[in-house]
Amino acid sequence: MEKKSKLSILTNGFVKENPVLVLVLGTCPTLAVTTSVVNGVGMGISAMAVLICSNIVISLLRNIIPDKVRIPCYIVVIAGFVTVVQLLLQAYVPALYSSLGLFIPLIVVNCIILGRAEAFANKNSVIDSALDGIGMGIGFTFALFLMGSMREILGSGTWLGFHVLDKFIPGMGIFNLAPGGFFAFATIMALVAYCTRDKSKIKHEVEPGLPADAEEQKGEVA
Repeated sequence: MEKKSKLSILTNGFVKENPVLVLVLGTCPTLAVTTSVVNGVGMGISAMAVLICSNIVISLLRNIIPDKVRIPCYIVVIAGFVTVVQLLLQAYVPALYSSLGLFIPLIVVNCIILGRAEAFANKNSVIDSALDGIGMGIGFTFALFLMGSMREILGSGTWLGFHVLDKFIPGMGIFNLAPGGFFAFATIMALVAYCTRDKSKIKHEVEPGLPADAEEQKGEVA
């Protein structure tokens, strides 16, 4: 298997393998907490802190943890860091802690964190695992920031609490509800897929040679 560079590991989660917009992981907190930018970014930073710390510890213990019980061990490690983050939020950012509510302890079973522990941290060095955690965490936070911005602006007419829409469109309050979350999620995913599409493959499909109709006509003439 080709070894990735440090920069590639760090930037892989930004767009190319964004955990939310490309790999479609962690959609539950993504849809639930992105009714505002503050909540989305708060959840993203919290998950990123847990992801980085758990990746480092799991990488350090990868040769010690028995293979048969690795998943329970991952959950114990992740739960320890989630508890630390939860207590810090409760102590220093009580308003954000109240807004996020149950979704803070649910970071323990976030597919992104468990997935990176199993797919990357368990097989790579501490430095690479830390970089992977940072990259995936930034990608997750960025996705939540985009969704939170879209839903807050369209659903409430505000951004970061500041009024930005002078003429609020009636009916757009749906973006504060679950259906609006799905619509925003699908829209941003479609834009990312469009911007990152492989243009060389598209050109090859559009211009493969003779059109199908021309080939059929050529066969009939022969």
